[in-house]
Amino acid sequence: MMKTLTNKEEEIMDHYWTHGDMQIRELQACYEDPKPHVNTLATLVRILEEKGFLGHRALTARCFQYFAKITREEYHRNTLMSVVDRFFGKSYLKAVSALVKEEKISVEELKQLINTIEKD
Repeated sequence: MMKTLTNKEEEIMDHYWTHGDMQIRELQACYEDPKPHVNTLATLVRILEEKGFLGHRALTARCFQYFAKITREEYHRNTLMSVVDRFFGKSYLKAVSALVKEEKISVEELKQLINTIEKD
């Protein structure tokens, strides 16, 4: 099961998913002022490595470039599966039923979804 991301961790991952491989200073440049401190970013990047979201390669003895080990789509898919497993007893039917009951998806949209699935 994939670990979850905090808001700050997800923000960092979004930068890696958007900009690709980066060093910590390049990551810092992605932020608007006031920029987070390099040490703060380095700590969060280390945590993301421990969680398996980022990897690194050495450019020199003390300089590393970090890269995403999973795609944004993989993270979203796994997060959705985790929500369905946790809150809907692993039942996608229950999840979709809840969306219909809460009027987050209309019956017409549900019919369109079924038609799309049947065509594939």
